[in-house]
Amino acid sequence: MNFGQSFRLALKSLMTSKMRALLTMLGIIIGVGAVIVITSLGNGMQNMMNEQFEKLGANLVQVQLFMYGGDSRSVDPDDMYELVDKYPQYISGVTPYVSAQLAVRQGSEDFERTSIYGVGETFLNERGATMSGQNLGKGRFISYIDAARYQNVCVIGAYLEEEAFQGDALGKQLSIGGEHFTVIGVLEKNSDMSEGSGDDIIYLPYTTALRLSGSADASMYMFTSTSKDTAATAKGIIENRLYKTFQSSDYYFVMTSAEMMDAMNAMMGTMMAVLVAIAAISLLVGGIGIMNIMLVSVTERTREIGIRKALGAKERTILAQFVVEAATTSALGGVLGIALGYAVSMAANKVLPMFMTDTTVTVSPSFNSIVVAFGISVGIGVLFGYLPARRAARLNPIEALRYD
Repeated sequence: MNFGQSFRLALKSLMTSKMRALLTMLGIIIGVGAVIVITSLGNGMQNMMNEQFEKLGANLVQVQLFMYGGDSRSVDPDDMYELVDKYPQYISGVTPYVSAQLAVRQGSEDFERTSIYGVGETFLNERGATMSGQNLGKGRFISYIDAARYQNVCVIGAYLEEEAFQGDALGKQLSIGGEHFTVIGVLEKNSDMSEGSGDDIIYLPYTTALRLSGSADASMYMFTSTSKDTAATAKGIIENRLYKTFQSSDYYFVMTSAEMMDAMNAMMGTMMAVLVAIAAISLLVGGIGIMNIMLVSVTERTREIGIRKALGAKERTILAQFVVEAATTSALGGVLGIALGYAVSMAANKVLPMFMTDTTVTVSPSFNSIVVAFGISVGIGVLFGYLPARRAARLNPIEALRYD
């Protein structure tokens, strides 16, 4: 008996008891579907993060300083700007990045969830985008003169312009930390225009933000290297300068955008591997179900096996028939699982935008994940179907013929 005949017999056996076959395949269907959905979602999340990092730029280097009480060692913005002047072939710019907790008011309305950051002129690149991926829509950005003269000027997000100034903010006054600031620029819509979102934001000159916060120096800096290829060298220059001051790497943390992206991808990969492993438990359960139903099938068809062996069927023929039947059951379950996973993935593309308004995640099953999921489903059928098939192949024909 060749493979085609075994396959047709397997289909005939499945069609004889459709409900039992469906219940047998259920574990495989759920397992394969879950693996498809999880890998598709993981790929979508990974692509989204890569796009976000691309917006930030591959030449970004972030520096975080850890200041300990009673320690007089410190670096100030001038020290960081000195690196740009000293190594122009590696470092193209730097800006302090100061997070300020200040009260924001316009007229009688308070904006309690607005994010406020102090930055320098290089926070906006030559393409008109900030280091955080936002674009300037109206007016101008913070300039060197604004920071040098501690000017009370600000650049606001689209939400703040709409809510506080009814869409016309340029040149208007806004109270920040009890002082009046003039709006000199407005960012383009970047989020969902809600309170506390990426559109509810204010940028001040970093010197002004430090003065209002009562801080002496910034604890975070954002450098730009001259290119993606020089980012690692720029990082080394910055680390050497900081070590010279602090004499210990415990006082600072320096990371390039490429390293951040690699770290996020590694974390996502680990998380997805854990989730896929959990989903694979359903495949194991499905395999046990197939083994169980094949053992029942062998028992029910004992007399048929005896007749076939009495007519000259060899052990390998009986073995192949039952292995093919188990593999066919599992493969059909895999196909249905792939269809289920694809349908859920398409539905997720409709549902996710309702909850993730700030970003776009495209859930799309990859060809590799479909092939791997199908291959695993067939492999499980062969693996768990071998024991019942071996039992059928070793039946004594005389005893099998006597079986009732």
